[in-house]
Amino acid sequence: MKSLLNKSLLLILCAILVYGCNSNISKIKKPRIAIAGLAIESSTFSPARSGVDAFLAREGKDVFKYYPFLSEESEQRIAADWVPTLRGHALPGGMVTKKAYDSLVGKTLGLLEKGMPYDGLFFDIHGAMSVEGIEDPEGDFIAKIRAVIGTETLISTSMDLHGNVSERLARHSDLITCYRMAPHEDALESKQRAVDNLLERLISGKGRPKFKAWIPVPILLPGEKTSTRIEPGKSLYAKVQPETEKEGVIDAAIWIGYAWADEPRNRAVVMVTGDDKLAVTESAETLAQAFWDVRKQFEFVAPTATLEKSIELALKSKKKPFIISDMGDNPTAGGAGDVTWTLRELIANKAFQKKSGPTVIYASIPGPEMIEAALAAGVGGMVSAHVGALVDNRFSPPILLKGVVEAINKGDVHAEIEAVVRVGSIKVIVTKKRKPYHHEKDFTQLGLSPRVADVLVVKIGYLVPELYDIRGDWIMALTPGGVDQDLERLEYKHIKRPMFPLDKDMDSVNLNARLIPASNTL
Repeated sequence: MKSLLNKSLLLILCAILVYGCNSNISKIKKPRIAIAGLAIESSTFSPARSGVDAFLAREGKDVFKYYPFLSEESEQRIAADWVPTLRGHALPGGMVTKKAYDSLVGKTLGLLEKGMPYDGLFFDIHGAMSVEGIEDPEGDFIAKIRAVIGTETLISTSMDLHGNVSERLARHSDLITCYRMAPHEDALESKQRAVDNLLERLISGKGRPKFKAWIPVPILLPGEKTSTRIEPGKSLYAKVQPETEKEGVIDAAIWIGYAWADEPRNRAVVMVTGDDKLAVTESAETLAQAFWDVRKQFEFVAPTATLEKSIELALKSKKKPFIISDMGDNPTAGGAGDVTWTLRELIANKAFQKKSGPTVIYASIPGPEMIEAALAAGVGGMVSAHVGALVDNRFSPPILLKGVVEAINKGDVHAEIEAVVRVGSIKVIVTKKRKPYHHEKDFTQLGLSPRVADVLVVKIGYLVPELYDIRGDWIMALTPGGVDQDLERLEYKHIKRPMFPLDKDMDSVNLNARLIPASNTL
């Protein structure tokens, strides 16, 4: 990765630190850089809605806590005068309400205006935010920012590879990059790359890149088919870094896009930035063609089956834990997280109706009514209360859960309160508010032992590293919900067609690079 601290820039930075304001070297002015952004992945196919509180927004110096590479003593922190404004990060969910969007964006714009002027802005977003009544929220957001800070400020945009890059977002971004790994083990590395690129352009005096190549690729695939752990995603993303090492290229990126929003911008995109027109154009077209060439090779990262078949395989397996991904209601992809369909099927299965049956951990189902009952009964008490389907009841109604309280935990940042309720041999994790279960600690702090459970059912798609490492075996169940993996069952009306794989007979497409004008020419 190209580093901020090449030899010449290191000398400049050292001079600033050594001589400070008591020398002529103080004429070397540090760049003034703001930080802002809102990150959420939100499904338009879910009835859920996301409000202001979902974003857990931080303001001022608290924003630095998101970024270890911007700690007080870090090279990046020292290299600039930083102005953190507002940055919010929400669990994936339903569409953001217009009221929440207006409130958060309005506050961000106010803070940006107060701290002006800026040489640069680190714009940290996900890229798959859907908002009521707004077709391209991130494009709208960055355009509003430009109207406040002006066109001379360089904006470096950092994104998730499951984000969407509209032409408007591309126009207003001077530098842009995204993750290169799914699962996103390189998230912080990618954000640091966005900052390093910005610092390098500002400190060196090179300014905004001369060229930005943008290529929409008519492919729309779920993340569970595009993991970089396996082919063809692994080899496809391995092609990105070599393109960035070419003379005249600053950065290159491939976006898979977000499959569970029905908007014209939802599709794959390739972007390359740099100072050499030919190199930038050729790199973008090379990556876009590479993506198109392997489009038919993408398969689910693990075996898939109906829930019925998944349970059958789990019961026959001697490998523990046998993990079943309840994919259709995955809260980390935008599902409501409270669809009861899978839990209802588990409870109805005779194999799990006695305490002596195979141990099952189910994570999780929101149930405020059950949480109140569990708190009243205490650990060891019998409870009977409804759970689930308060938001998404299209596939199954609320369940009247009757069982024994085995654990209670208070103070979780997402769930607020959690309880384990045993029904037969199923240990159901009930939450006051929805929460994804990705880490072993999520289970052990509730007295659960996922490593030795016979079956672990999690509302998730592909497994995050911790769960992947402890799995005995694994299958992804094609369950219903707001992030249904069978895209052909979704009623798209607004995406641009034709689109692979919805339109399977696409043989040739236009993958020529579109050169996007510089932001200061808007």
